[in-house]
Amino acid sequence: MRPQTNSTSARSWFGDAAFLAFVIVQIADGLLTYRGIAAFGIGIEANPLVAWYAGTFGIGLSLVAIKLVAVTCGSVLHLNAMHRTLGALTLVYVAAAVWPWTRVLASV
Repeated sequence: MRPQTNSTSARSWFGDAAFLAFVIVQIADGLLTYRGIAAFGIGIEANPLVAWYAGTFGIGLSLVAIKLVAVTCGSVLHLNAMHRTLGALTLVYVAAAVWPWTRVLASV
C-alpha cells in the first residue's frame, strides 16, 4: 500500500516551473511591447485590443492591466493543475510575441 502524501509535498515541480516561465514571458512581452509601441507608435501592435487600450488609456497602464489579466488567467490554470496547457501557452507567447518583438527591436 502506498502512503498518502500531503498537498505541499505533492506539488508539481513542472507546474511551478511552467507557471514561473509563463510569468517571466508575460513580463518580457509587456516590456518589449512597451518599447516597440514607444519606438514605432501604436500601429506596430498586431493585437487590435492591445492597440485600442494603449491608445485610449496610455501604453503603461494598458500593458500592466493586460498582463495582470494574463497572469491571473495563468494562475487559474496553475491552480487547476493544467500545467501542460500553461506550458503550451508559454511557448505560444514566446513564438508569437516575444520572438517577433525581439526581431523588430533588434533593428532599432
